[in-house]
Amino acid sequence: MVLQLRLQQPIGVFDSGVGGLTVLREVRRQLPNESVVYFGDTARLPYGNRTQAELVGFVYEILEWLRSQSVKMAIMACNTSSALALEAVRQAFEFPILGIILPGARAAVRTGQRIGVIATTATVRSESYVRAIAETNPEAQVWQVACPEFVPLIESQRLGDPYTRAIAQDYLSGLVEEGIDTLVFGCTHYPHLAGLLRELLPASVRFVDPAKYVVRAAAKELELLGLRSNHGAGTTRFFVSGDPAQFAQSACPWLGQVPIAKQVPLSHVELLS
Repeated sequence: MVLQLRLQQPIGVFDSGVGGLTVLREVRRQLPNESVVYFGDTARLPYGNRTQAELVGFVYEILEWLRSQSVKMAIMACNTSSALALEAVRQAFEFPILGIILPGARAAVRTGQRIGVIATTATVRSESYVRAIAETNPEAQVWQVACPEFVPLIESQRLGDPYTRAIAQDYLSGLVEEGIDTLVFGCTHYPHLAGLLRELLPASVRFVDPAKYVVRAAAKELELLGLRSNHGAGTTRFFVSGDPAQFAQSACPWLGQVPIAKQVPLSHVELLS
């Protein structure tokens, strides 16, 4: 009976906003029997310009809240927090916490040898992908580009905006000159721009979406722990630190429906103006 209760406990997935929906999509595809508690820290979006101390505090607070929701696992559906906060918080919680960078790096070196990484400024500065790729394959070459404008543009649903295209072209120009064969989406928001990026890059460049691989790793971990649910249809509950209506509007195009989200007033959430 105790094991059955644990099997039924949800997986926690969190991000700064709608980017983590790319991870949620993979959970629904790869682990259809699992229930999910999704948390978007929209009041403190974006994470890419935050300090490490700020992010560690935010992530610890979110994980404490997920603990109150009795999650059996947490997935950091955010490259920035994975880069800057994962190791600092992992030992403080009894449930497994998975970051997205190592699974993405391992997938990248299986895909190509000339690897471009597009990410937030904080993730680029951390050099987490550079280290993870080098540890997996020291022969691989890596070029990083910080793309600070992508997250706000995606959150405001400006994917078809000519300005977004111009910014993307500028960010990618150096990677094209280097002749990359692989592009890693070093932020979970960026797969939402996959169509545009495909237009701007040579057809030979292959994309790596780490969301697919962190969920694959999650599935293996759940199997190893005997916690993978194999019966019933999983449900998803949405929570945000900011405005639920705004999140629902931003999330609708990616979910195909308007989600019902509840606000969680975390103690250190900055007040919305």
